[in-house]
Amino acid sequence: MFGVTRSDDYRPVAWMGRYPVDVTTMLVGVHVVCAVLACIVTAIPGLAGTLNYFVFDSARIWNGLQVWRLGTYAFVHFPSSLLWFAIEMYLLFVFGREVERFLGRRAYIALYVTLLLTPAVLLTIWGLLERSLIAGSPALHFGIFVAFASIYPRVELLLRIQAKWVAVILAAVYTLQLLAYHAWSDLVVVWTSIGVAFLFVELNGAGPELAWWNAVKARFASRPKYHVLPKPRAHTGGVRLESDDVYASIDPILDKISKSGIGSLTASERRQLNRERERLLKKSE
Repeated sequence: MFGVTRSDDYRPVAWMGRYPVDVTTMLVGVHVVCAVLACIVTAIPGLAGTLNYFVFDSARIWNGLQVWRLGTYAFVHFPSSLLWFAIEMYLLFVFGREVERFLGRRAYIALYVTLLLTPAVLLTIWGLLERSLIAGSPALHFGIFVAFASIYPRVELLLRIQAKWVAVILAAVYTLQLLAYHAWSDLVVVWTSIGVAFLFVELNGAGPELAWWNAVKARFASRPKYHVLPKPRAHTGGVRLESDDVYASIDPILDKISKSGIGSLTASERRQLNRERERLLKKSE
């Protein structure tokens, strides 16, 4: 369901009349301005090479310490690809706003920055073996769509295909295209963006339920602590005293059920739970 927000942090950055301006709208505006400037710079004789100072180049980062390239590459939009750039911006505006609305402003900014920097950092390390270059933001914004498909996997899009299958199909086509041209660095960027987007959504508790992922989280989750409780003492007349806190003996079991589910109880814990339940039922009668 579109338009759902799970975060109290979601609110517009500014307003233009009655229309809210969110982070996604501002990002689209920044990319469009950069694309227009790229066209102007390319059209002026002698300035066409200026854009190369903002393209990611692992050799320039290692040899010239031009670290700004780690982030500026995504805002370099050459005029030769303006048609695809327009489609990319439309998809960012449509799907990015839904991701931002669901995650909240701060989490969305963190996702965008992570998608921007992680592939560049990996390719910088890759650059020790082979020179790598990147320009533009297709993989970054494909990562935003993967985040959307992770949040709304069953939403039907074009031709009534669910979002999760659209993401799988596009990822497969993207991968085959890059494999055909041996574009290994671009392939690293694409799959890094896919992995970052999916894991970010999962870590924020917004993705689909996955058995293997739940098993990994359960393995590293803190285990409930158990306390040994003293047995209730008896009166001198042989009548057994009821404990001041009759629930104390099953509190650890109830904690375990709330954290791991009733299926995690051992046979002895189930028997103890049944005994306490029967005791309470007899007491209420």
